[in-house]
Order: sequence, then structure tokens, then C-alpha cells
Amino acid sequence: MSDKKGSAYGTPATDTSFRRNYDLDEYAQKAKVREASEKEEAKARYEAKMAGKKYYKPMTGDETHTRARREVIDLEANVGKTVLVPAGAGQGKRGRGAGFYCGACDLTFKDNIQWVEHVNSMQHLRNIGETGEVKKATAEDVHRRIAEVWERLQERKKAAATTLKERLDMREEEAAKEREERRRKRQEELARKKAEKEAEEKVKVEYGDDVRVEGEHDEDDMMAAMGITGFGTSKKK
Repeated sequence: MSDKKGSAYGTPATDTSFRRNYDLDEYAQKAKVREASEKEEAKARYEAKMAGKKYYKPMTGDETHTRARREVIDLEANVGKTVLVPAGAGQGKRGRGAGFYCGACDLTFKDNIQWVEHVNSMQHLRNIGETGEVKKATAEDVHRRIAEVWERLQERKKAAATTLKERLDMREEEAAKEREERRRKRQEELARKKAEKEAEEKVKVEYGDDVRVEGEHDEDDMMAAMGITGFGTSKKK
């Protein structure tokens, strides 16, 4: 009979050694640091408000200069898609909700105008690690930039030339197919007319000139119906 006080793993039923142990002193120190940081931020926000300025997150020294955006902002990425959002996400901008969400700032915007303005704002630039200041370009930077743009233009020209050649080849192929189709129809029409003519000649050879071929004597029949048997001459013999 097994011991009722024991467990299936051979340890006492009251043993909680499998639970995670937390260092209370470590977490207390983290809480103090967080509270101090929050107080400092609240003080800085208050001072900026009293000075009539907007508060921005202080820089740490690891930020880089703001550069031109390389990628295009896609405002239609979620058009026609279904997105699941939390139940209380429709209140305010804070947190993920229905709309344009910024993961760096944890904000949601309801229209594209607000979204573009936020992406270009100092708040967003600071949160993504940029100073908001543009580096002054030197002569070497300008020359290097011109060389890069020139290389891109040459590559585009080559791509356009290749594309144009492909289009010309495609058009030539389509024109050749159209010519072949017209040639085939002409040959079929000539073969049909030739077969009809041969059939008429064969009938005449087999049955003589008295055989009436459809459409051959239509003019004579019309003249006979009108009472015109022929045109005489007034010339005296």
C-alpha cells in the first residue's frame, strides 16, 4: 500500500521545490529603479509643459542621424484583411487596435494622415533610435551619392532596353502568327473555289453543254421573263 502523504514522484505532497524561486531583493531594486525613472520622466514632462515645449524621450548617445526613408510607406497593406484586436483596444491611441499600429511607440492611428505625421514626428524618430537631425553631407558624400544614382539609372536603362527588346520580339511573333493565319485562310478559299470549278467542269464533261449549272444562265432567264429574246440589227443586208 502506497504512502498517502507521498506523491507519484516520490517526494512529499507538501514539497514545493519545483516552483520557481524569485529573488525578492533583485526585484525590489528593479522596482526602485523604475520608480525613480518614472519620477524623473514626470518631472521632465512637467518642466517641458511649463516652458511651452513638447517632451521627447532623452537620448542615450547610441542614436544615429536621421536619413531619408528608403522604403515606401504602404498604406494599403491591410486593405481587405481581417485583423483581431483586443476587446478594449478601441479606447484612445495607446496599445494595438484597429488601424495603423506603431510597434516602436505602441500607438494606433485611425487614418493615414495621422499615421504619416507620426512616422515623421520627433517622438517616433527618438523611439526608433534616430536623433531627428540630418547629417551635413560632405563633398565626398555628394560624389558618392551621384555615383550611386548614376549606376541605378544605367541599370534601369538596361532593364528598359531588355524589356523593349522582349516586347518587340513578342510583337514580331504575333505579327508572324497573324500573317500565317491570313495565308491559311487565303489558301482555304482558293482550294474551295478550285474544287467548285472542277466540279462544274466535271458535270459539263459528263452530261454535255445542255446541263444547266446553277447560276450560269440566270441572265438569260431574266431576259426571257421580260420578253427580250435578243437584240436585232437595223443594218440591211
